[in-house]
Amino acid sequence: MTPRPLDMPDWAKVGEKRLAHITRVTALLDRWAEQLHLDADEAQAWHDVGRYHDALRDAPEEELRALAGPLELPLEVLHGPAAANHLLALGETRDSVLNAVRYHTLGHAQWDRTGRALYMADFLEPGRNFQRADRAFLADHLVHDFNGVFRQVVRKRLEWTLREGKALFPEFVGLWNSVR
Repeated sequence: MTPRPLDMPDWAKVGEKRLAHITRVTALLDRWAEQLHLDADEAQAWHDVGRYHDALRDAPEEELRALAGPLELPLEVLHGPAAANHLLALGETRDSVLNAVRYHTLGHAQWDRTGRALYMADFLEPGRNFQRADRAFLADHLVHDFNGVFRQVVRKRLEWTLREGKALFPEFVGLWNSVR
């Protein structure tokens, strides 16, 4: 499958490195959508969350905090809520898209398949430099065991978070409790 051209929204704030990541995530989501024979609406939602998830990743902190609202979150996770709020203000009405973008760095127990797919694609995209063989296997295996691969990705992200001494956000704890 040839990746679809990536047309970023004019409000996006991304550098070349971030755009390359977004392109790989979106291409992976498009590949899975085709392999899973998703209907056109769901396939478009998967493509859109790939495009939007990091669209504000390189925006200044002041802009992110203004768009994200009164959230007490660290800077590195504000781009999801900021982008979701911006999309909502622009008229986006698909809850699956808004929730996927809003929580893609935190996790969310109530995600539908679109949110789960973005969470996996963001972790499994081939440009990341760790556990390449394991992540490639999971990315290829997703079409055969979507829920099993999702559990593995959540587990791997939990292990990394604990190993690095990072905070466990309540959204992630809820996600872990919903899949273990």
